[in-house]
Amino acid sequence: MDTTPPPQTRPESAGDTPATTPGRRRRTRNILIASGLVVALSAGGGAVWAADRFLVEHVEIADVSEYEAQNSPASSDSTTSGSADAGDATGTESASDATVTDTTYSDGSTSITVSTVTEGTGSDTVTYYVADVTLSDATAVRSAFAKDQFGENITELTSAIAADNDAIFAINGDYYGFRDTGIEIRNGVVFRDEPARQGLVFYTDGRVEVYDETTTSAAELLADGAWNTLSFGPAIVEGGAAVDGIEDVEVDTNFGNHSIQGDQPRTAVGVIDENHLVFVVVDGRQSGYSAGVTLTELADIMIDLGATTAYNLDGGGSSTMYFNGQVINQPSNGGERGTSDILYIADASGSE
Repeated sequence: MDTTPPPQTRPESAGDTPATTPGRRRRTRNILIASGLVVALSAGGGAVWAADRFLVEHVEIADVSEYEAQNSPASSDSTTSGSADAGDATGTESASDATVTDTTYSDGSTSITVSTVTEGTGSDTVTYYVADVTLSDATAVRSAFAKDQFGENITELTSAIAADNDAIFAINGDYYGFRDTGIEIRNGVVFRDEPARQGLVFYTDGRVEVYDETTTSAAELLADGAWNTLSFGPAIVEGGAAVDGIEDVEVDTNFGNHSIQGDQPRTAVGVIDENHLVFVVVDGRQSGYSAGVTLTELADIMIDLGATTAYNLDGGGSSTMYFNGQVINQPSNGGERGTSDILYIADASGSE
């Protein structure tokens, strides 16, 4: 994946070993992190440090639902566009209008169409999953955290987080819990304000923009109507064109594989128009089924789908797309791997 915690935290199975391509050598992040841990463990106190950094859950907020209820803009102003609007989508009145098929969902205001695309042949085969989503209200795209807690090293399967939140659709998020930096605003509530990298912000009025975290603050974003922010990246499409230099970006500065190059499983979100989004999960590391893609190839996919802006999310073994009660892609581990957060759309149909 793009940025993978050490094997102790999220164990790699044999199925997560990248497929080899003639003339190309791939190294996954867990190998480099493992090497770093060997160095750390050989030093005095290294074992304690490594365990605390990568294994021990550091819970900052033990009940996110309660925290959001107390801090959401809707809690003090019932007319504010916020979680109350999204909550209406799960009410009994709209549930009677919601319809679900194997590949579509509509509740009268939000529609989702999922599809599978396979390109190439042999070892160059790539398979990816697309969710075309149209919203009547930007706040219908919500976030949820593993175990309904916020902090570091707290993980849960994407499907489990989705089920706990009555999601009809979900993807893995930015794995905020691997790091302690970034601006994290979720469902209109600030959880972290440590600017560090290029982020993506979803506003309540339907705008979605790439921004530089280091030039602003969570408070400023919230005042401008921010609903959700993501802190991973990089942006791969801006102005309808692939961003230059994306193959050389480093997401993190801690030891391990800072870069996210090569053919990998990927997760991305793109903007087609106001309140019209596209989510993509590319499977990888599975020769003959899907080799994965580079960031430039991911940008090309998003452009072909009509995205004018697109942003890379946590990938590799975490890349997961969930729809109507099941994971529809084939994660590279041979099964789901825990992550710290998801983006999702609630199910108004009253069925799972």
